[in-house]
This record gives sequence, C-alpha cells and structure tokens, in this order.
Amino acid sequence: MNEPVKQHLIDPEVCIRCYTCEQACPIGAIEHDGTNVVVKAEACNFCMSCIPVCPTGSIDEWRVVATPYTLAEQYGWSELPAQAALNGAGAATEAFDEGVAALLAQAHEGAGGKSKPPASASKPSINLYTLTKPVEATVQGNYRLTAESADSDIRHIILDFGGQPFPALEGQSLGIMPPGNGKDGKPHLPRLYSISSPRDGERPNFGNVSLTVKREPGGVCSNYVCDLNKGDKVQITGPFGATFLMPNDPKSRLLMICTGTGAAPFRAFTMRRQRTASPGGGDMALFFGARAPDSLPYFGPLNKVPSRILRKHMVFSRIPGAPKEHVQDRLLVEAEEIAEMLGDSSTHIYICGLRGMEEGVEKAFISISESVGLPWTTLRNALREEGRYHVETY
Repeated sequence: MNEPVKQHLIDPEVCIRCYTCEQACPIGAIEHDGTNVVVKAEACNFCMSCIPVCPTGSIDEWRVVATPYTLAEQYGWSELPAQAALNGAGAATEAFDEGVAALLAQAHEGAGGKSKPPASASKPSINLYTLTKPVEATVQGNYRLTAESADSDIRHIILDFGGQPFPALEGQSLGIMPPGNGKDGKPHLPRLYSISSPRDGERPNFGNVSLTVKREPGGVCSNYVCDLNKGDKVQITGPFGATFLMPNDPKSRLLMICTGTGAAPFRAFTMRRQRTASPGGGDMALFFGARAPDSLPYFGPLNKVPSRILRKHMVFSRIPGAPKEHVQDRLLVEAEEIAEMLGDSSTHIYICGLRGMEEGVEKAFISISESVGLPWTTLRNALREEGRYHVETY
C-alpha cells in the first residue's frame, strides 16, 4: 500500500483565475485550461513561490492522499474534495508540515492570509463563463473619471449582457479577453477587473455591470478597454471571487482602505448600502488615497454620499505646497475612530489597491491596536478566521 503523501491543490471556488501563481512558479508545476488552474503533483516541489503572490489564498490548499489527484480530476472540479481519512497520514506529513510552516506564515503576511467570506455574505456564483466559453457583453458607456490634466486616465466602463445571466456580488471580479495573441503566439489571457457596481446592476434591476479601469502604459488589456466605444462587443469570463464579499447583515460596519482603482469594490459596497439602507444600520468608513483630487476616481459622487452612511477620508500625496500624506498616515490621525472599530465585533476590514500599501497599513494597525491593548497579530488572525479581514492587492 502506498504511503500517504501531501498534495498541493488550488481551490476552484476561491481562485479568481488571475494566473499569477502560474507565472510565479519557477518549475512550471502550475497550468490551466479554460476552466481551472491546477498543480501537477509529479512536478511540484513545495518551493512555495506561488503562495505570496496569490491575492485570495486559493493557492494554499493541501490534501493528504494515498494516490495524487490527476490533472483530469482537478480540471473537472467545481469545488475541492474533502479530506479523506487515511491511516498513517499524520506520520507521513509531520515532517512536511514542520518544514514549510514558517514559509507559509511568511507568505500569508504578504498576501493578506487565507481569507474567509463574511458569515452573512451571499453564496457567490463562480466561473460561469470560462476561457473556452466566454459570454459576450456590449459596451453601454465609457466615461473618463479623472481630469484631462491628471497624470492618470481612469475610466468607468458599463457592460450589458443582453439578457444573459451574470450574477455578480459586490467584491467579485470578471475577466476581459483582449483580442489577438501575445509574443508566444497564444491568445492573451483574461485581465481581471473588480466589479464596481452592486449586485442589482449599475442601473437597478437591469443586470449590467460597471468596471473601473486605469490605462497602463503598454498595457495590452487596459488600453483595449479604455479605448472601447459604445456598442463594442467584449468577451467576458467569470464571475470570480468567493471571499472579498460584502456582509448581508445590515448592522455590520465596514472599514475600507484603498488606493486608485482599488476603490472599485468599495463603490459597489457603498451603492449597495445606499440602496438597502435601513434605520439603525451599520456605518462605513472609507480611507481613499490618490495623488491629487483630479486623479481620484468618483471624487464628486463620493462626496455626495451622506456621512451617516459613509465617513470619507480622502488622502492626497502630490498636492503642490502640501505635505505628502498616505492612507496609513490618515489611519494614525484617526486612531481613535479606528481603535473603536477594531474593538467592535460588527466591524469588517477590507484593503484593496497596490500591493505596496500593505506594509504601511499593517504598521498603522499595529500602532493603533496595541495602543489600546489589542495585540494586532492576534486580532488580525481572529478577524480573518471570522471572515472579517480581507486583503486584495496587486
């Protein structure tokens, strides 16, 4: 009888098909088809290079097996199989667990850890449309959000699915397939974008969705999307994401921290609250960083959201004659507000934007929480375990 072994797997429900793990794997042990991203058991050497780059934690899944799952089996999964009971499994994997525990802990620090969805969140639909079977959407509008004088071109794109179902929750993403092939002669992989409209659509009950897209110099997909015209057809995959979701509990409180286009899911959260707000509902606080007001998307509309629904902290780092300020600096300024929220079991924390913001935000949380006697690492891990701490950076 074969000795049980530990196999590295990917959770297809949580994976957002960004393919970053595949690109990070130094030995080609990760691959994908039109549906799933999978790990080749015979090639994986547990180097952990894929762990820190995964934005969702879907890459950090393991099963003790008598015989490794084949690629064909993994490609057919819509969810991970449960761990089977195996004699001798504990002894077979004890050395493995001890050897990689430190690496996993270090990786989680950078990737926001292995998230869980809020307990009250709706069950998301995942991967309804794939690389081999995308859905076609029609562009309803393409609007520039930043001033012409701004140093960034950020667009608000509205897509209609023509009656095809695309059930997306706040916090989920979709993939856009740019036309043409890459330098390797293969079709371009989808680029993932967070959906910036609530579950009932950009226009209520019309089933359309909106995206917030920044034009990147040389970016194949971002330039394609930013140049789309009304009436253009687009190939879409998704929806993706099963953890960075909004709680349905109306009394939940949301602490949202973002930079630039990381505001997309928080626009969806805010619109959902505005449409469903009830007396006595939970509050929301938004810390939103940008270079200047003219490069901050949704600046005008956000300022019109009543403060009873959303407390807004707009933070700018490149205003002439003013000192630089980043979101972590404002968190420290508002330490009393943050500490009060951290101590409330109704609070959910969401961080979205450039990966470079994580370290500063983490240090701010350490300072604020420990100033009131709450060890941050212990608190953060408890929040994560309860589905109340979420990081999605890129």
